[in-house]
Amino acid sequence: MASSPTADDLGGRFVSIPLPADALVLLVGISASGKSTFAERHFAPTQVVSSDQLRAVVTDDPTAQGATDDAFDLLHRILAMRLRRGRLTVVDATNVEDWARAELIAAARRHRRPAVAIVLDPPLEVALARNAARASPRPPPAAIRRQHRRLVESIQSLPHEGLVAIHHLRSVAEIDAARIESPSG
Repeated sequence: MASSPTADDLGGRFVSIPLPADALVLLVGISASGKSTFAERHFAPTQVVSSDQLRAVVTDDPTAQGATDDAFDLLHRILAMRLRRGRLTVVDATNVEDWARAELIAAARRHRRPAVAIVLDPPLEVALARNAARASPRPPPAAIRRQHRRLVESIQSLPHEGLVAIHHLRSVAEIDAARIESPSG
């Protein structure tokens, strides 16, 4: 099995991601693509609104899919409050469905804030292997493959959704080499 590329494969270069201080940042990627790890590495905990964490707030279980509607209701409420105050806000959810992104982008528009997408798109095999290594319960491989098909469709439609920038990280090396540049807000 070939090893995953490393940040050295990019020649020591960083992948620069400039963000407006008051932006809505949509992390877009399938389960096990590294969204939560990316958010934890690059953003303050107060800046990240995570669907999994909000499921846990509602049910004490971040995998409780039956709590998804309540978790997203809470996510949209928090999002509106942060955007109204001009705070950088990162939505950590798959965001692979166009209707879900449309609701989030509309919220940014209502508050006159820029919306940016950061697409985490490592190879499907990487996400499937990471998912298999997770503790149960975890999404079945078929669900991840469905998410991947939606992600591929999303990559085609993102440029037409009203985002001010789209940063597409296509490999583990690019994801690892990413550096967020945001003026303090």
